Parts: sequence; structure tokens; C-alpha cells
Amino acid sequence: MQSLQTPIGKLHVTASSIGVRRVDFECPKTEVPNSKDAHAYESNAVLQLAAYFAGELTKFTVPLDLIGTEFQLRVWRVLCGIEFGSTITYAEEAARLGQPRAFRAVGNANGRNPAPIIVPCHRVVASGGGLGGYSAGLDRKRTLLQLESR
Repeated sequence: MQSLQTPIGKLHVTASSIGVRRVDFECPKTEVPNSKDAHAYESNAVLQLAAYFAGELTKFTVPLDLIGTEFQLRVWRVLCGIEFGSTITYAEEAARLGQPRAFRAVGNANGRNPAPIIVPCHRVVASGGGLGGYSAGLDRKRTLLQLESR
């Protein structure tokens, strides 16, 4: 595991030998057995996150090794397709998934996103124009959206 201090708090990156598994706020939730590959993915992710917060990176390229249900993995792939500086609604995300009525399930899957920021669930907002939810807190979501609107 490697850590990085950011404008929204300390982030902890955990990877496997395949790619990044988690980005946690404050205290890390899981440990993955360390390997040379895992360490390299963690280092790369920390460098990319630092560049993102410096305004120098708009698309993450670090490999991912996310663990979730098949539905969650599909939802998280949709999230990765939301462009930097853009937002979509939960209903739009559900439609992109091909399940337009599943917006609540999509919101729940977003809330379980193990690699926030890299998998940009902060780019999904409520249909009425509000921020919607964010498992790491609305202040952090607001800060991330502001950072991307520069």
C-alpha cells in the first residue's frame, strides 16, 4: 500500500499483481499481499493521482483489478467512460449501462466503487441538478468537481 496527501485528505492505494484494487480515504480497508508488480501499480497510481490534483492529468491509465459483482463491474466500466470535466445523471448512467430503470441500483454500485477518483463516480449527479451522493462525503465530491471545472 502507498499513500498520498491530497486537497481532499490522505489517499491510500492498494494494488494486486494485476492492477489497482482500492483507493481509500483516511484508513485503508484491505491489504493485498505485496508483490513487485503490486508495488509498481501503486507507485504509478500515486503519481497519476498527484498529477490529477496538480491539474496535469485528465485520464487515468493505471491498470485496475477491481473486485465486485458482475453488475458492479459493468457499472464501474461505465464510470470510466465519463470524460474529465463532465457529469452525467444516475439515470443517464443507467441508460448507458442498457438498464434505464436501474438508476437506484447504479447509485448503490457507485457507492461501493473501490477506487474512487480513478473510477470517477464523483462525476455522477442527481437529475434535479443536486450533487447526489458520494460515499466519501459531499464536500469531497464538490471539491473534485470544482477541480475538474478549472
